[in-house]
Amino acid sequence: MSARQITVLGECVADAFATPASASNELALRVLSGGGPANTAVALARLGTPARFLARLSGDVFGRLFRAHLEASGVDLSSAVEAAEPSTLAVAELDAQGQAVFSFHAQNTADWQWTAEELARVDLSGSVCVHTGSLALVRRPGAAAVEDFLAAAAPRATISIDPNVRPLLVHPDAYRARLAHWCGLADVLRLSGDDLELLLPGTPPEQACDIWHAAGARLVVITRGADGALASLDGARVRVPAVAARVVDTVGAGDSFTAGLLHHLGAHGRLGGRLTDLRLDEVAEACAFGAQVAALTCSVTGPNPPYADQLVQFAAAGGA
Repeated sequence: MSARQITVLGECVADAFATPASASNELALRVLSGGGPANTAVALARLGTPARFLARLSGDVFGRLFRAHLEASGVDLSSAVEAAEPSTLAVAELDAQGQAVFSFHAQNTADWQWTAEELARVDLSGSVCVHTGSLALVRRPGAAAVEDFLAAAAPRATISIDPNVRPLLVHPDAYRARLAHWCGLADVLRLSGDDLELLLPGTPPEQACDIWHAAGARLVVITRGADGALASLDGARVRVPAVAARVVDTVGAGDSFTAGLLHHLGAHGRLGGRLTDLRLDEVAEACAFGAQVAALTCSVTGPNPPYADQLVQFAAAGGA
């Protein structure tokens, strides 16, 4: 087991995109493997970080798609649960800017049924970081078991959380009620500008960072699309510009940014503890790398993060 392994816990969702149909009364869907945590695990593995994904994978047609996609990308599924419940489906509509609006079909699906017994079997001795977030942290009945798992993991691994608020499935109040507790568990909190507006409406990003620092999170990173990212390390700030790219859609961009951030920190030996020796210039470098990974993800359809060699070619071409 690699000393740089990152364990990712969370959902794997079938992202269905409408495509031209042969008749006006038909709707054709192109289905890709998605879900925020799964996207992050795939991006980590493709970048070269040993990534293990803790998922509850159904045996249905979507679950088989997920498994094939994850394994082809090099993700370790040795600790995944073979679930009896069906997979979660999300139907995406893209606006003129490539932003996706999702409708979810997620009632009683496999992703939310975690039990304490399932997670107690997971060996974290080789993992320097545990990343989770999105719906797995807030959807019942499994959310409480996931929180307890993070609390047990915190003494031996860096904890990274991405709230990834999905108001169509869970009211933002449910996230707000748990966010301070998550910050108490997390060393890294990465969220989008949309998440910020849903969680703390009208709050300036710098003030939000200070609120979350006070609750316990050492590193807070707010990604803001074309406006780049704001990173705050114990209150010391740095702004990192976005990387120019031809945008096809933005699906999975935030997940790819998180993977790039964690990959860079892990490659430089900064994961595995409470980030006590981390410097702001190292944060800026990690965020800049994450921005490159996100830009390449935006240049293709769906949550399809780049491999390490594609990123090298992208950087050599000037990042555009």
